Amino acid sequence: MSKMNYAIAAALFSLVIAEKSPRLKFTVQEPARFHFTKPEYYMTLYHQEGGDVLYVGGQATIYVLSFTDRGVKDIQIPVPADDNAKEACLSGSSMPQMECDNFITVIQKVGDTFVVCGTNAGSPKCWLLVNDTVLTDVASDQITPSDISPPSPSQRSVSLSADGSLYSALSAVGRQPGSIRRTYGSRKLLKTESKWLHNPQFAGAAVIPGSQKHKEEIYFFFSEINKTAGIDEQPYRARIGRVCMVDEGGIKNMLADSWTTFLKARVMCGEGSTPKQYNNLRQAFVLTAQERRTGVMYGLFSNAWDTTVVCAYSIEDIDQAFSTSKLKGYTTPLTGHRPGTCVLKNVTASLNAKALGVIKDHPEIEDVIRPVGGEPLELPTDDQFTQTAADTVLAVNDEHYSVLYLGTEKGKVLKVLHTIEEAFIISQYSLFHNEGPVTAMAIDSQRGHLYIGQAMEVQRIPLADCNRYGDTCRECILSRDPYCGWDQAIKRCTAIPAGYNITTGTIVQNLDQSNTSVCGEATALKVHSTSPKEVVVDSDGPVLLPCPVRSYHATYRWEKDHCVKRYPCSISGGSCVLAPSLDLPLKEGVFRCMALENGYKEEVVSYRLVFNGGSLPASLASTLAPSLLLAAAALWLM
Repeated sequence: MSKMNYAIAAALFSLVIAEKSPRLKFTVQEPARFHFTKPEYYMTLYHQEGGDVLYVGGQATIYVLSFTDRGVKDIQIPVPADDNAKEACLSGSSMPQMECDNFITVIQKVGDTFVVCGTNAGSPKCWLLVNDTVLTDVASDQITPSDISPPSPSQRSVSLSADGSLYSALSAVGRQPGSIRRTYGSRKLLKTESKWLHNPQFAGAAVIPGSQKHKEEIYFFFSEINKTAGIDEQPYRARIGRVCMVDEGGIKNMLADSWTTFLKARVMCGEGSTPKQYNNLRQAFVLTAQERRTGVMYGLFSNAWDTTVVCAYSIEDIDQAFSTSKLKGYTTPLTGHRPGTCVLKNVTASLNAKALGVIKDHPEIEDVIRPVGGEPLELPTDDQFTQTAADTVLAVNDEHYSVLYLGTEKGKVLKVLHTIEEAFIISQYSLFHNEGPVTAMAIDSQRGHLYIGQAMEVQRIPLADCNRYGDTCRECILSRDPYCGWDQAIKRCTAIPAGYNITTGTIVQNLDQSNTSVCGEATALKVHSTSPKEVVVDSDGPVLLPCPVRSYHATYRWEKDHCVKRYPCSISGGSCVLAPSLDLPLKEGVFRCMALENGYKEEVVSYRLVFNGGSLPASLASTLAPSLLLAAAALWLM
C-alpha cells in the first residue's frame, strides 16, 4: 500500500471510530467537588431529591456533604469498628485484613429516621443518625444488622426505603445463600425461602408504583447461578424478583414469616435468540411515572469476557408478564385468585394453604423478559461501563425523553439520549484528576444535578449543561440534548424552564434526528471563513498543523488554496492533524481545516504556510501548542 493510500485508509478508519464516539467531549473542572483524604474503594451514596446534601458511606467514616455552586462543605462522622470485632477479624477471619474495618454499606432514610449500617469488621452493626452528626445504637429487638449489612464490603448488597419500611437484599457468599427481606419498620418483617434464590448477586431495587396503594410493588434485580448450564453456557442468569409492599406473610403452617407474593422472571439481554447473550446483571436503574405502572428499566450487563452493554426494558412488559404468565413447572390450570397477586390481607382467598403452596414451590414465571428493540443499545464498545443512572425529560414538543448517564472504568461519564429509534451519545465528561472507575452515581431530577463518586472524590454536575454547546442555533440543536433548546428571542442555548408554554414560548429543539432546519438555515453547504494564521517554517523540516475537533461526528479534512488539493487528517485526542505524504508534499500557501456535519460545511481554522531557510522559528512554537506538536509528531513519525 502506498503512503498516500495508507494515509487515506487511516483517515477513514478514524472517521468510522468517530461515528461511534460521543459527539462532544468535555473536560469538566466544576467547583462542586469533594476530595477524600484516603481512597474510598467501597462507597455508599444516599441523596434525597430536592436537597443539596449528599451522604457518603466510606471506610469508618460517614461524609455529610453540602454542595453549592461554589464548593462543598463537609461534616465527617467517624464510625470505627468495635475493638473486639476488629481483633477477632484480624486474628481468625478468612477476610482480607484490609476489610477488617467498618465499611458503611447502608444509609437510608426510613420515615423520619436515618438508618446506618456497616460491616463492623465482619460483625455487622446498625445505628440511627440524628441531626446529621450523632450516631445512636439501635435496640436489638428493632433490627437485625446481619439481615441488612453484609459482613464484608466486597459482598454486594442493596437497600431500599419505601412507605416507612426498609427492604434489604444480600448477595450470596460462602455458605450464606443470599436473601430478600423486609428488615425494619412497622410492617411485619419477611424473607425469601432459601430455595427461591440460587446464589444471587444483587444489582439494584426499585419501587414500582400502582394505581392503587395496595398494588405497589418492589422489583429486585440480580443474577443467579444457572444450575442447568451446559459446558458452553455461562453460569449466570439475570433475574427480576418482585414482591408486593402490602405482603404480611402467610399462615401458621405455610410461609408464616416469608413473602407470599414473591415471583421471579428470567431477563435476557443479547442479540435476539443467538448465543451472543449477556447474562451477568451488574446494575439496574428504573424510570417510572408517578402513580402509573409505566416506564423503563435500564440494565447494565456483562458477559464472560467482561464486555459491558446496556439493555432497556418496558415496565409495562414486565408487569404484564408477572400478571399473566404461567408458573414454571406448574401444570394445573389456575382458577380463582392468582397466586402472587398483590391483595390486601383481609382477602382470605389469597391466604389459603393451596395458593400459598403454589407460590412456595413455583416462584418462577415462564415468560422471559426481553429488551425493547430485541437487543442492547448501540453504544461504543470500547468503554467499560460501571454505573448507570437515568432521567425523564419533558421536551419542547410535550413528549418525554429518556437521558441515560453511564459511568466508565476510566472515570468518564457518557450522556446518552435514548429514543425509540436509537441511542445517541450527546457528550462525554472527563471529570477526575485520577483515572479510575466510577463507583457510585445518584441523580436529582428535581434540582437538576448528577452526583458521581470515584475512589478519590465526589463531584456534582448539572443535568442541563446548555452553555457548553456553543453560541449558535446550529450547535445547540445538533447537541440533541432534551434539557436544552435554542431560545430565538435571546439567541442563546438555554435550559427548558419548568412549566414551559409551547404555544407562547420561543425555544426550538429537534431531538429525533440531527436536523438544524428549525434554525432557518438553508440546507445547501455553507462556508464560514477564518483569518489565516501565518506560520513560518524550515522548508525541509516537519510541518504539523493542528485543527481543534469540536464535534466527533463531523468529517474533517484539510484543503489548500481553495480546494486545489485536499489533504487527509488524523484525529488524535482533541485535534485533527494535517497528514502530508510523498504524493501530497507541503508547499507554501493557505491550508484550511474544514468540518462537514449535517450538510453544513464550516472552516474551523486556517494557516498561511511560509518557508524560510532557517531552523524552526519561535513563531511556530507560539502558534502550535507543544502538546499538540508532540502528539502530531508521534503520528507523523509512525
